[in-house]
Amino acid sequence: MPRRSRPARILNPNSSALRSELVNAAARLIAEDGMEYGLAKRKAVRQLGLPEGFPLPGNAEVEDAVRDYQAVYQEEEHGERLAFLRSASIELMQVLAPFAPYLTGSVLEGTAGRHARIDLLLYPDSAKEVEIFLLDRDIPFHHGKPRNDRVEAVLMIDDEEMPANLIVLPPREERVVLKGRDGRSRSRARVEAVEALCASGKT
Repeated sequence: MPRRSRPARILNPNSSALRSELVNAAARLIAEDGMEYGLAKRKAVRQLGLPEGFPLPGNAEVEDAVRDYQAVYQEEEHGERLAFLRSASIELMQVLAPFAPYLTGSVLEGTAGRHARIDLLLYPDSAKEVEIFLLDRDIPFHHGKPRNDRVEAVLMIDDEEMPANLIVLPPREERVVLKGRDGRSRSRARVEAVEALCASGKT
């Protein structure tokens, strides 16, 4: 007897249940595999068998789901990793004090997972200054790919004790409010604020 084909999944882009399924799948990929938000959302679409071009949720919605996932499945691990990365951030910011660095990204926001890196914003006169500074101190790094043309360079520190991305921008950009790909303003903090955050024990 011929086997019946499985009925096609009926998809409604406006279905709250389907959207929630997509958000949670993306959050799991971010929390477990350290994926970037855009990549995680696109992979979640494929994993769920949704068509290419299916409406993607915003980063804010996925970020909330990441927090929920970490609280349920990675509470102890997440707390330890976040404390470690924030402590390493302070140490690195003190080393890079001549460039008045800002902490941004998941370590500041409290969603840093097991694969997260420290994101620091620097505003020197030139990226070459930072490169020479690192070389003089035998701090190993390599060049990453800038996400947009506002970024002069991304210097990635290869150190298990302080894995970091140094995002180098022109001095004029320090007065500009940074925004993520979803249009939301990105928080940033000086070392004093990060020290206060660590002292408070907040995630």
